[in-house]
Amino acid sequence: MRYRRVLVEGGSYFFTVVTHQRKPVFENERAIVLLHEAIAKIQTRHPFEIDAQVILPDHLHALWTLPKGDADFSKRWQLIKEAFTRAYVKNLQQTGIAREGASQPVWQNRFWEHSVRDERDFSTHLDYIHLNPVQHGFVNAPRDWPHSSFQQWVERGVYEPNWGSDAMPEVPAWAKRHE
Repeated sequence: MRYRRVLVEGGSYFFTVVTHQRKPVFENERAIVLLHEAIAKIQTRHPFEIDAQVILPDHLHALWTLPKGDADFSKRWQLIKEAFTRAYVKNLQQTGIAREGASQPVWQNRFWEHSVRDERDFSTHLDYIHLNPVQHGFVNAPRDWPHSSFQQWVERGVYEPNWGSDAMPEVPAWAKRHE
């Protein structure tokens, strides 16, 4: 069976991208910087908006909106993964951090995507992204995770700073199965 992706030109998409064998690549702050640099590099050649993002030790979630007339998110992820991998191996090997397994793959081959259908769907995925570090037990509140777009959404007035800290907001059934 061949996997088919839903392509919507100018659409918004939710992604889950996982490291190879869930290796905690992003426990290292330098790796997170390298990822941001790789994304920014690809954005200059293949524009897209990052609406939301969270980076955890072994995976990341993102909401992107592509430009009108463009639906090629796969090419962007391919290029981001390649740029990050080159920088990761080069820079972290030099510091001795990535010596073990440097020739091993960094990413899982595929990624998971979902075409966002409407504003409610967007909002549900936005919440999921920002709650993810809490669900994994890394922090007690979304505001406490440094590698997230949560604070930007607080500044926009979408979330209160305490959102998700007193009681866990309800997550949809797909979120409980996903990871």
